[in-house]
Amino acid sequence: MSQAVALVQTILGPQASVDRARATLDQALAAEVDPLHWCAVHLELPAAEIMARAAGWAGLSFVDTVPRQGEARLEPSRIDALGEVRLFRTRLHDREIAFAAPDFPGVLRLARLRQERPDLCRTIFLVPEPALRTFLVHQAGPALIDAARQNMARYWPRAAAQLELTAPVRHGFAAILVLAPLAILCLPLVGPAVLAPIWFALVMLPTLLRLCALAVPRQREHRTLHRVDSADLPVYSILVPLRDEANMVPQLCRTLRRLDYPGEKLDIVFVVESRSPGTIQALHRHLRDPRFAVRIVPDALPRTKPKALDFALPLCRGEFVVVYDAEDRPEPDQLRRIVDQFRRQPELECIQARLVIDNADEGWLAALFAGEYAGLFAVLLPALARWGLVMPLGGTSNHFRLETLRRLGGWDAFNVTEDADLGVRLARRRLRCATSTARTFEAAPVQLRPWVGQRTRWMKGWMQTYAVHNRYPGDLLADLGWRGMAGVQLVLLGMVLTPLLHAGFLLSLPILYFSGHLAGPVFHPWPLACLAVLLLGSAVAIATNLVGLVRSGQAEVMWWQALVPAYWALIAFSTVLALREFTQRPFHWFKSPHQASAVSAHSAKGGAERRDMPVSQPAGNNRQRRGRKPIRDRSAAG
Repeated sequence: MSQAVALVQTILGPQASVDRARATLDQALAAEVDPLHWCAVHLELPAAEIMARAAGWAGLSFVDTVPRQGEARLEPSRIDALGEVRLFRTRLHDREIAFAAPDFPGVLRLARLRQERPDLCRTIFLVPEPALRTFLVHQAGPALIDAARQNMARYWPRAAAQLELTAPVRHGFAAILVLAPLAILCLPLVGPAVLAPIWFALVMLPTLLRLCALAVPRQREHRTLHRVDSADLPVYSILVPLRDEANMVPQLCRTLRRLDYPGEKLDIVFVVESRSPGTIQALHRHLRDPRFAVRIVPDALPRTKPKALDFALPLCRGEFVVVYDAEDRPEPDQLRRIVDQFRRQPELECIQARLVIDNADEGWLAALFAGEYAGLFAVLLPALARWGLVMPLGGTSNHFRLETLRRLGGWDAFNVTEDADLGVRLARRRLRCATSTARTFEAAPVQLRPWVGQRTRWMKGWMQTYAVHNRYPGDLLADLGWRGMAGVQLVLLGMVLTPLLHAGFLLSLPILYFSGHLAGPVFHPWPLACLAVLLLGSAVAIATNLVGLVRSGQAEVMWWQALVPAYWALIAFSTVLALREFTQRPFHWFKSPHQASAVSAHSAKGGAERRDMPVSQPAGNNRQRRGRKPIRDRSAAG
């Protein structure tokens, strides 16, 4: 019997036969996974128990935690390698010792070394890998926090929100943002008639962009005819930032366990703010699952989601990485489909999954939010990706090649719409993005106050992104070229200006009426132009939402889209609030409240969950909704 089989037999327990140990080893090697980790995942053995048995077999000492009173020696310049570190040397009680969490071959090597050096058991202590990783994160906490806050300034010294959004820049940009819509609104009244075409082009460009996007054929779904073997799938890291989300933890863990992906190839990291003890406590109840790990982010400004993600990024060990929020419910096969797309299109560096609102029947606000999401993720973003223009990523379900993300410096810790900002950075490095029809379900806010808070943060983040990347227009032009530069102006500026222009046109009609322009003997063309812009802009926006809803299988809420003009007025109100926040507290992060999904709560009690019908529980209502139609994706081929 080989040493490897003997080690596996010891790990399996005294009742395990040699044949079972050999079969277990063969299965792990066939999956190209470390046998220790394979046993933890498939046999549901705790990592501490596995390492304790391995240490006993090798004749080495075992401790379940690494003491923190030793003299730690860490190299901050090597923090990107923390996810791969398996041995840590320190000085404890005037003695040089090492704490190690070796992989399977490492245990075999240490066992041979122990035979040559019997005193090795007094200088090397085996520890479970989660314990070593927790210790390293604690010891490297200051370096990790510093990197999370400063990396963007190091990688992008002329395009970092921390450096570029000084008070004069913020106030100047806000002034321009206020004056620009006023100038556009007044241009036909004070300028010559020859300026009318220029004016019309300026105010209608965002509408023309949506109109062109509607003409782009819908994205076809691609599914492989055969199931890819687990051995051919890469390790996938999943980052889940959490703050004050204790109520969401049970649903979140159930959702992640349902992912159709080999458990031994999943690296699921919950990134939790230290200011959220309730969330940390709730997560610890689920940490027996070897796929799960918790990284606690020390309290430091800015208290933003991207700072937390940057803190955990050096510890990721996957080939790909994706970000999910607490309320997200990705389709179980999403990771497999994304891996397949990355392999079919090796030029891609980022893929945005489709976000779908699943509680659209919970009122007018949720229905309009669902229409907006459908228009964005099923119509506009696929068109931008096909055209090769800048793609403002959504806040979740973006899949990256890990090395590419690290080369970009991660996320901007000071930007409150970090993924839209990252989309611009990908474009500036000429790195290609695409969209996927794989879906992630979310719940929209059903009350106005949280919706306004969330939308204010989004508008402020888009202002940040536009101001930062246009701070040095020559650099931006050199990175993107004229076509890409125009795309950035159209997409980002359109996000911010369109609601203000819409509100301006809406307000100008009663002003013109009471000033006599509509009742005079000579009819002024300006009111007609205002009305045309309002009608055409609203019609195209509604059409975009309707097409997106059909593609997302949510046609039952199409009628609510007639209220889009009123919805835009709410966005304009949020934009005004965002302008104030942009000047006064630019890096403040509004934390959106979340409610657990009704269907997840039902399945936890033994109910059968329908895969095609995720249901979200409305705030303040504990009764499960009845009569909801399943959401079916109409973009699938065939």
